[in-house]
Amino acid sequence: MSAQVNPELIETLEEYGVTDASTCFNCGNCTAVCNLSTESVPFPRKVIRYLQIGAKDKILQSPEPWLCYYCGDCSETCPREANPGEVMMGLRRYLTSLYDWTGLSRLFYTSKAFEIIAILVVAGLIGLAFYLFHGPMVTDRVALNVFAPNHVIEILDLIMAAVLSFFLLTNAYRMFSAIMAQPLPGEDEASVKRRKRSPLKGVPVRYYIQEGKEFVIQFITQKKFASCEKREKRIQWISHLLVMTGYSTVFLLVVVGIRWFQRDEIYPLWHPIRLLGYYATFGVLYGVSYAMIGRLKKSSTVYEHSHSTDWIFLILLWLTTFTGILIHFTRLLELPLATYYIYAIHLMIAVPMLVLEVPFAKWAHQLYRPLVLYLMKVRERAAQES
Repeated sequence: MSAQVNPELIETLEEYGVTDASTCFNCGNCTAVCNLSTESVPFPRKVIRYLQIGAKDKILQSPEPWLCYYCGDCSETCPREANPGEVMMGLRRYLTSLYDWTGLSRLFYTSKAFEIIAILVVAGLIGLAFYLFHGPMVTDRVALNVFAPNHVIEILDLIMAAVLSFFLLTNAYRMFSAIMAQPLPGEDEASVKRRKRSPLKGVPVRYYIQEGKEFVIQFITQKKFASCEKREKRIQWISHLLVMTGYSTVFLLVVVGIRWFQRDEIYPLWHPIRLLGYYATFGVLYGVSYAMIGRLKKSSTVYEHSHSTDWIFLILLWLTTFTGILIHFTRLLELPLATYYIYAIHLMIAVPMLVLEVPFAKWAHQLYRPLVLYLMKVRERAAQES
């Protein structure tokens, strides 16, 4: 089958943080040391070779960048110091930009100024909305649902969730189309072309249903990351898992359960909503702080190279969590004005992260990775049954 070659691809990838791929001489050491690489799906070696020869279409259809959790073993043992782990990270950024039909992901990953300005614009709009439309500021007690009624916030949350879901799911479908366009074992070019024209890419819907649990398991547990037996790598997995589950928990509490989460009365200490909030706070704050300290100290290969979007993501997430903690304490201490002002600042940080990071940047990876693992299972079943 023919493949389009782009000789300038390796230069394009430099904008996404890939700087050492040209030094790789394809020895295969990275593939040999990777616990997740298999005989049927070897990586990072194969996609690095695609990158070197400019095989953009091959990279677009490759699941391998999403199968890598960047434990760093390959980079630590690379004889050429080509840093294959960071190459895979850069490829994930690049692929995210290819999946995104709006072009915003490309701008976020290739222009630090654009990302910062976009965040400031969204934050400014949220601040302006609070200035113009907030409710009465009751000062004899904390009345957050008078200042910002939770039924209004709930409607706005649901609208925002619908818009974000539209962008994220349409981008995910583009990723799905690319991954499923790979030929199945023994499949000819004519068959592949016929499959591409089908919404489900020629795979019976029952296979997608039968393998559905794979997506749920991978999304919730990130269990592939735990396969590395080294202690420091398992800590990275735990940190990653805490951030993902913690933020997913608070997202559900705020978007779906805001009428129970944002209440003027304080729940008892052992109330389920309060406990979930504490877990989410601890998970995100611990995981993000661990990653930030690691990057500052450059304590491992994984943290030696940081793209600007990595830092912006971590800072926004940390500030969102920290301001959430401040709101909790000002409510407990019965400080009305402090609660209202910090609440407005909290949303000025949290909303840009949701609106920009979820569909177009770092958070999108949390959907793409388990989705690719799920699609690989679907492809395996389709290959066995064909």
